[in-house]
This record gives sequence, structure tokens and C-alpha cells, in this order.
Amino acid sequence: MAKKENMIAKKTDQELGALLAETRAKLRTERFAAAGARPEDANAPAKLRKEIARILTEQRARSQKAA
Repeated sequence: MAKKENMIAKKTDQELGALLAETRAKLRTERFAAAGARPEDANAPAKLRKEIARILTEQRARSQKAA
């Protein structure tokens, strides 16, 4: 079985920063939308948190590699 391609590793530092901000904004809207009514995808906040963690991990690895 082929290994899944890592799309985060191919992005530039600026793209990672923009993706991080966008994902955090999505998570914020998901949280407040879930407070009012039943969400369409109950696992969406967990998926977004994992995506944020992947982005932060890649940023940290790059900063340690550069130092």
C-alpha cells in the first residue's frame, strides 16, 4: 500500500501560517455553531484540532531544523 502524501510538508512557511489561521477560524465557528443546534458533522472539531496540530508540528520541525 502506498504511503499517504503529506501535503502540509510541501507548503511554504507563509502558506502554513495562512492555513493555520484559516483552520483556527473554522474551529471557532464550529464551536459556536454546535452550541446553538445539532451539528452536521459531530467529528468536525476533532478533525480540525488534529489538522492544527499537524500544522504546528511541521512549523516546529522547520524552526528546529533551521536553528
